[in-house]
Amino acid sequence: MYRFGVFELDPTAHELRKSGVRVKVQEQLFVVLLKLLERPGELVAREELRRTIWSADTFVDFDAGLNTVINRLREVLRDSAEVPHFIETVPKLGYRFIASVESTEPVGLLGFET
Repeated sequence: MYRFGVFELDPTAHELRKSGVRVKVQEQLFVVLLKLLERPGELVAREELRRTIWSADTFVDFDAGLNTVINRLREVLRDSAEVPHFIETVPKLGYRFIASVESTEPVGLLGFET
């Protein structure tokens, strides 16, 4: 589970929630957001995002497609490219998640002796 601002992203349930209310989000947007949340504060290269969204045998206008995905994701998060609170653009290189992220991993039974 990742928490940032008023949002929670649950990769296991494949859900994004805003103030506890489920937000409808397209698959590509969810995958990109998850990739950014996995490495908050770090640059995620455009090429890495391309590989995350599209398979090697998919032929799309990558630049336009990625820009569309990021813009739609910003709309969902009510973020802005000009004054970002969540997603910062690093021109020609990629994107960085700049908000504070709290990550919680479910506690498993590994190491528990019966």
